[in-house]
Amino acid sequence: MQQEYILHNDEFVAANHPVIGVQNRAFRYGDGLFESMRMDNGKLKFAEQHADRLRAGMKALKMDGSNLMDEYFLKQKTAELCKKNKLKDHIRFRLSVYREGEGLYTPDSNKSGYVLEAAPLAHPTYELNKKGLIVDVYDELTKPVNKLSNYKTTNSLLYVMAGLYKKQHNLDEAFILNQHGFLCESISSNVFVVYDKQIYTPALSEGCIAGVMRSVVMNMAKSNNIPLIEAQINPEVLKEAEEVFITNATGGIRWVMGYGRKRYFNEISKDLSARLNAITS
Repeated sequence: MQQEYILHNDEFVAANHPVIGVQNRAFRYGDGLFESMRMDNGKLKFAEQHADRLRAGMKALKMDGSNLMDEYFLKQKTAELCKKNKLKDHIRFRLSVYREGEGLYTPDSNKSGYVLEAAPLAHPTYELNKKGLIVDVYDELTKPVNKLSNYKTTNSLLYVMAGLYKKQHNLDEAFILNQHGFLCESISSNVFVVYDKQIYTPALSEGCIAGVMRSVVMNMAKSNNIPLIEAQINPEVLKEAEEVFITNATGGIRWVMGYGRKRYFNEISKDLSARLNAITS
């Protein structure tokens, strides 16, 4: 079932009805940011963490209205849109926030607007993928490391180009490097590497998105005494690693089977996925 309505600045609009014009700054300049969220059985997952990241991103972009985008706002608006679209059970949301001011590069004002979309999800839980992913490293463009790197901004050409690379090479996912040539993230997820029985993930200082599921996995590891280190990761370690998995807020944990000729196990990703479903059920 496809969504019939979206929510645009607190008003329901038919999903196929245009809501933004050519003056929109997100369209013109990528002047905005977004959150991808998951709801299961009427409960929005990790709403507080999504709200925290959204507000921090809006402040970093000097947008007005961040104080309104709290946990209550996310829960209320997602519930309203579900009801309008008669969606139940398992839903994926995308909340896009943009700067409304006109102007050229320099905005006339910093007022913000938003669009909320909803779509049903196929799986009732954070289901670990049965078939492992085949990945490669995309190195034609790299991700700059700066104070906006940790937020999900609408400046997404790097991910689009990596997506085209993925498609061209028949991959399931592509890994992105930062400007210094170190492992950063994948197209849509954070990356974890298991090497010598130790879990590593790129530190936020490496320019990766401050993923909500990344944070959840790190907290799970900590509370279960599973060693996990935030680090600078040379992509060469992918040739030696025992396991590689990726995480995001809508899909949970997905394990990687192959990188080039290298093949990986999935013991730790299977264990963490079971723990994730235990704490979210």
